Amino acid sequence: MRNASTSIVYCAIDEIISTDNRAPEGFEEFLETLVEWDVPCVWVTSRNRMQLDTTIRIFGHSNPFIAEGGAGAYIPADYFHLKPSRTTRLGRFICIPVAKLLPAAAEALEELAEATGVTVVPLRSLSPRELSQNTGFAQREAELLRQRDFDELFFFAGTSPEELKRFQEEAGRRGLQLRPRGALWSLCLGANMATCFKELSGLYDRALRGHAATVGIATEEDAKELFACCDRGILLAKGTGSAKRGGETGPEAAGMGLPAQSSRTWEKILEQIPRKRG
Repeated sequence: MRNASTSIVYCAIDEIISTDNRAPEGFEEFLETLVEWDVPCVWVTSRNRMQLDTTIRIFGHSNPFIAEGGAGAYIPADYFHLKPSRTTRLGRFICIPVAKLLPAAAEALEELAEATGVTVVPLRSLSPRELSQNTGFAQREAELLRQRDFDELFFFAGTSPEELKRFQEEAGRRGLQLRPRGALWSLCLGANMATCFKELSGLYDRALRGHAATVGIATEEDAKELFACCDRGILLAKGTGSAKRGGETGPEAAGMGLPAQSSRTWEKILEQIPRKRG
């Protein structure tokens, strides 16, 4: 990376970029301006690296990203001169693993289902046709959805509210992270957004030889966890972008949030991002 930035933007993209790679008016120009300013934009998402592959190419994203809900931080090869102490190679990325890699979550889900007597259906157990029918995605998109590195996606089969409560309580006792993902659920061991953030921000500070201001951008659903890490949070109104989705906040995070579909919104956000000039 070039040693020019005074800011790092962390942008939760699940409500901004749709799974078919549509984005609100002005968002692509926003990203292009950050590139011109040498301000890195780290994407934050519940999606996996396989789902992001086409999105990264279409939007020209060349910075790190945090995927699978804080399970790991992914860094393009040779991005930082100084390397993290603990990494693993996943595809074409250097990954700082925060959660336990699969099959840990798959095994934990199987044990949890057996202990509680609750029937679950992991996506990995479905045929391509069944996978498409149960996720509502075309087969190729559905196949990418289940290619996880850390968390196990599944759905419940005929589960009563009492059974769901029992399942959730037992997951909590075992220290497992059970998170809704639209009609699906995710189970993970050790995902932590704050740890991913700390690892990446530490690398940026070392590369820049000083602290870079961190600016978080998210809708309310993703804001609490992310904004608690950032120096400044900018809240977007939920449901105003084109996306489909399968702590403390700063003054910019108050109220209903800025409308993501407005090009003026992204211009306003740029005005709030510190940068070097001249």
